[in-house]
Amino acid sequence: MRFVWAIIAFVLATLMIGASIAQRTILEAPETETAKIATEGSAPYVLIDGSVLASHPGAQTLRIAGDNEVFMAYGRTQDVSAWLAPSSYEHVTLNREGAPVAKTVAASAPVEGASPTATPEGSDLWLQEFEQDRSLATTLRLPTDMSVLVASDGTAAAPSTMSVTWPTGATTPWAGPLLVGGIVMAVIGLVLYVLALRHVRRSRGPRRKGLPLTATQPIDLSIEQAEKGVIAAAPGRRRLGSKRRAFVAISAVLIGGIALTGCSPESWPDLQPAPTASPTPSVIVPEGQGAPAVTETQAERILARISEKVAAADKANDPKAAAERLTGPALVERETNYRLRKKLPKAEALPALPSGDMTAFLPQAKNDWPRMFLAVVEDADGVATVMTATQESPWAEYKVAYVSSLRADASMNLAAPYVGAVAVEPNSPFLLMAPESLAAAYANVLDKGAKSEFASMFDEKTDTFRPLVAENRATLLKNFNKTGEETGRVSFKAEAGSSDPLSLVTLDSGAIVAVTVTENETIVPTDGDAVIKLGDNVVVKALSGVSQSSTGFRTRYTDQLYFFVPAQGSNQKIQLLASRSNVLDAKVVKKE
Repeated sequence: MRFVWAIIAFVLATLMIGASIAQRTILEAPETETAKIATEGSAPYVLIDGSVLASHPGAQTLRIAGDNEVFMAYGRTQDVSAWLAPSSYEHVTLNREGAPVAKTVAASAPVEGASPTATPEGSDLWLQEFEQDRSLATTLRLPTDMSVLVASDGTAAAPSTMSVTWPTGATTPWAGPLLVGGIVMAVIGLVLYVLALRHVRRSRGPRRKGLPLTATQPIDLSIEQAEKGVIAAAPGRRRLGSKRRAFVAISAVLIGGIALTGCSPESWPDLQPAPTASPTPSVIVPEGQGAPAVTETQAERILARISEKVAAADKANDPKAAAERLTGPALVERETNYRLRKKLPKAEALPALPSGDMTAFLPQAKNDWPRMFLAVVEDADGVATVMTATQESPWAEYKVAYVSSLRADASMNLAAPYVGAVAVEPNSPFLLMAPESLAAAYANVLDKGAKSEFASMFDEKTDTFRPLVAENRATLLKNFNKTGEETGRVSFKAEAGSSDPLSLVTLDSGAIVAVTVTENETIVPTDGDAVIKLGDNVVVKALSGVSQSSTGFRTRYTDQLYFFVPAQGSNQKIQLLASRSNVLDAKVVKKE
């Protein structure tokens, strides 16, 4: 009976190991599934819709082959479609059977600011882009609301050989357990077989001590051995025992099974417990709110490009180069600085725009244009700079419009970057003060201080800029009174700057508002025979082009300011968050 159980164990071992090997060979399902994308190959662009890429679960491996340079980028579908509007392209979507199919989309009517032959390389709209000669392959994980743009150089026909591959998720979770079970059954069978042999040997009873001699058996006995009756037989040829043969056969089967099935994770069932979802704070996106204009990674890349471009413009004192990445007050202050540095080689350059990891980031939630985002970046010295960048159209690059130094203890209650925030209308009645009125009101406070009708609306305790302005004015007035009090007069006047305010809503229904204030410093003679001499004021000399005037001088400074404006009805006050001031220009006062 022991032999029967041993045979059963060997049969089970063979079946289990065979089933394990079969799962990893003839019964194994394909690991990937590939769909080829066929296009006409005449349009300069191909748009692969996100529905095609996300039609199967898992990562998407996109392979593209062409005769020339292959360019590929991905971004939000609505952004890519907007960029392609003035060009004809092939749009790859899914047909009713779920297979990729391409259809040609004609170019729309000419759009202002758009070029039908624009190169897609380097656009700020793309979340990521790739470029390689003749062929390109990359693995992505894009949702349905993102699409891929394929092109050559924007003029030649786009590559037409493309395919998308997805993992099927096919696994063989019982290959490993079957192999281990087969090994165990083989060992059990071997043990039963050995025990059966021992049982048979013990059950045969006593044996004869010697064997009868035959005529063919050679005998070599001594006389003493012969007298004792010892009979010896010639040794025969050693043969492999049945136990050894069985062990060798089983070992061969086991080694083959192990080699074929391996120890890969897909050969074993996943016994890990499903992760328990932890509660997270609910983020409610207002109905009708658009998607964030840029992602955090995208914004960091854009700021790095801006910083690099502005650094090159600073080195060359080139305002045209700076205008490619700056606009508004951020550009104006650098244009003035470039003029000064050309006339005064020892004049200091403005601080470089920092780039790197952002400590705060808030994109505008908007699907169309213009768009903007706010970012705070710290430099190597730990100085935080807040910037607002704007994009006028899908074909325009982001440009920094406002840049200021953030107050050390400033706090901003910003929404999550993946939610974004809407812009505030300039005349919004929902804030303590409308953004379009903020600059003029603060200018009035700078001039009149506590006597201003708006003074009570601003938080004086957190305002670090007002004391600096008051101190600078007092110092200038004191120095002027020492020399020209009898023949001249100095006056100060602050007014709202010409730049439009930029603002984004905060989580507490307030807003971060960026504005400019222009400070005017005027020195005129009070005596008809007197003249105003600039002395050692090399800045005004360089900007005005003269060293003295009988009508006086007017110097203007531009202040870039960021405020937190609370919601209407709040018990909070308007707080200054960041400030930056630089000379704007200096001119001779016109004779009245």
